[in-house]
Amino acid sequence: MVLPIYAYGQPVLKKVAAAIDAEYPGLQTVIADMWETMYHADGVGLAAPQVGLSVRLFVIDTLQLKSDEKDDTDKEEGFKKVFINAQKVEETGNPWAYEEGCLSIPRIRGDVERPDTIRLRYQDEHFNEFEETFSGVNARVIQHEYDHIEGVLFTEKLKPLKKRLIQRKLEDIRLGKVNADYKMKFYNLR
Repeated sequence: MVLPIYAYGQPVLKKVAAAIDAEYPGLQTVIADMWETMYHADGVGLAAPQVGLSVRLFVIDTLQLKSDEKDDTDKEEGFKKVFINAQKVEETGNPWAYEEGCLSIPRIRGDVERPDTIRLRYQDEHFNEFEETFSGVNARVIQHEYDHIEGVLFTEKLKPLKKRLIQRKLEDIRLGKVNADYKMKFYNLR
């Protein structure tokens, strides 16, 4: 089922998400719905807070990234994975800027600097534990989704001038004055 994506201004997007276990109610359905929602909105990643659930869960599919969205030096293959209870072990490498966007913040993009590599400890949808290192665009997508479960939005990482330039657009999104090609849920709209 395609779920509504929670828009900028929704309190759930600013909360640090809670860990879950295998007993989380309807987990496999939630995961399936998140995949369907992400693909419907043409995203490459989606975190549970973006569908109103304050839990440490996100899904990523970088297999569908176009070659022009990948860095020339990006040697890693894409992947499709579920990340549960992710914890950042370390970020390394030179920070590099890349234009990011977010399904919760439609029509706004901006350059965000992030380290090239991330080491992450997480569980998959069967609660098998992993510790892996990701780099390039794969690392960037993980860092973006990881920020969501930490209550951080990419707009907070923009340079000060860009932040000032988008304030009115962010307020319009918060008020529901935005057109997206997918269903969204806005805060306190009557």
